[in-house]
Amino acid sequence: MSAANTFTINDTSANPAPLGLMGFGMTTVLLNLHNIGLFELNAMILAMGIFYGGIAQVIAGVLESKKNNTFGMTAFTSYGLFWLSLAALIVMPTMGIAVKATAGAMSAYLLMWGIFTALMFVATLRMNRVTQIIFGSLTVLFFLLAYGDYTENHLITRIAGFEGVACGAVAIYSAMAQVINEVYGREVLPMGGSAH
Repeated sequence: MSAANTFTINDTSANPAPLGLMGFGMTTVLLNLHNIGLFELNAMILAMGIFYGGIAQVIAGVLESKKNNTFGMTAFTSYGLFWLSLAALIVMPTMGIAVKATAGAMSAYLLMWGIFTALMFVATLRMNRVTQIIFGSLTVLFFLLAYGDYTENHLITRIAGFEGVACGAVAIYSAMAQVINEVYGREVLPMGGSAH
């Protein structure tokens, strides 16, 4: 193709990351308030898991793909599908579609997500500090939850709950930092720079 026939498309679409981070952060906080023991696993958590944690993150992931952001696409789409699969694990047995997962099976499920997150964390070492904290704390959260299910130790799950609330809160901070910094045209809420 000759130079005369080439053209550049300027991407003027909005940043989808705050949507994905809010879907992840708010749902993570709410689920882990349950893990702490503040309320039972109820329709509120399932609804948030399906719609905001699940569908909103998948949408954010698709939009990240259009922005040529492989990390964002992989992260948001994967964690969106994590929330949808977690809701399915809870709902499917009540509908008679599948047998309820054992504690050992849930431990394996959470362990796989922990390994995935640990590998994603490696990529964040070239990103800002806030993103590193999100993925680092999420890795710890998955491993704690996996261990809690494996040992059926409710204290470990409760400790994981506190850690998960912190992880979700940092994701909410990241989302709002990106929105507020963009609106004000300057760094109002710091993200910790970039490692590269």
